[in-house]
Amino acid sequence: MQSLLRQSVRPVIALLLVTLFLIPTDLRAQNHLVSPADLQKQVMTASQQRQHNLETLQQFLSSPLAEKAMKDANINPRQVQSAIPALSDQELAQLSARADKAQRDFAAGDLSQRDILLIILAVVVLVLIIVAVR
Repeated sequence: MQSLLRQSVRPVIALLLVTLFLIPTDLRAQNHLVSPADLQKQVMTASQQRQHNLETLQQFLSSPLAEKAMKDANINPRQVQSAIPALSDQELAQLSARADKAQRDFAAGDLSQRDILLIILAVVVLVLIIVAVR
């Protein structure tokens, strides 16, 4: 009985092995968890988001009010502007969100000019500290 079972199992195993070796390995390897198109889309989205955050923060810190606040605090505005691209994506997103919120609050009248100056100086100091720590 055992020899009959072994004799019937051997051809099945041989057929299975032949099938595995006949299927090209590149066909088996093409089962990716994330497709290259999805990866490219994610990279493009992240790149666009970073560019938007860069523009938001640079616009906020290049306003006449921000430049005056930096000059009054003896901070070189060009140094700050050149340090912004060195921020990580997360740091850039956080500072950009703060700058955007401050601009909206100031436009809505929720902040005084003094408040916006303090926010500008805080953002500038954070940018310089983050870049200096690296």
